Amino acid sequence: MKLTLKFILLTLLVILGACSSGVLGKKVKEPFSGNAYNSNNRFWRGTGKGTSSQDNIARSKADLDAKAQLAGQVNTTMKQVADQYLGQTENERAADVADKFQSLVRQVMNTNISDLRKIGEQKYYNEKTKEYTVFMAYEIKKNAMLRFMKRQAKVDETINERQRDLIEKIIDEELKKLDAEDKD
Repeated sequence: MKLTLKFILLTLLVILGACSSGVLGKKVKEPFSGNAYNSNNRFWRGTGKGTSSQDNIARSKADLDAKAQLAGQVNTTMKQVADQYLGQTENERAADVADKFQSLVRQVMNTNISDLRKIGEQKYYNEKTKEYTVFMAYEIKKNAMLRFMKRQAKVDETINERQRDLIEKIIDEELKKLDAEDKD
């Protein structure tokens, strides 16, 4: 009886294992995946993939995908930083400063960022489908990005002096954190 029960359980496990691998398909390792291409305490990193019958369009799609991923990470991080900072300081105009800070982040991400570095690009051509697939990876050094944002805040005419001071203070706090992490 016990032997039959073990045999039935073992058979069910084998069947379930076979079914689950067929449903998902075969696991594929794409270029620029893994820890070396994930954001960390020093870099924001983004990867992109583009497919097209024309190689320049596939490349443009991959480029746009990677940069959009980076922009989203920077924007999300900066929003969290601003919210946290403004939550700690009891500023009666916190919402206004947070809006200006977010506007600055978007403006910076819409300009050419001087420290954007391409860390990889790979192109493949599929003879069967006649399509190109391009993978691309970028990184931005966090402290360079923050310094760039600080320079942009100084020249942004839509930000008043008080807001500028608060934004610079927020950025300086983040730079201090990054410097402390680099020393560890």
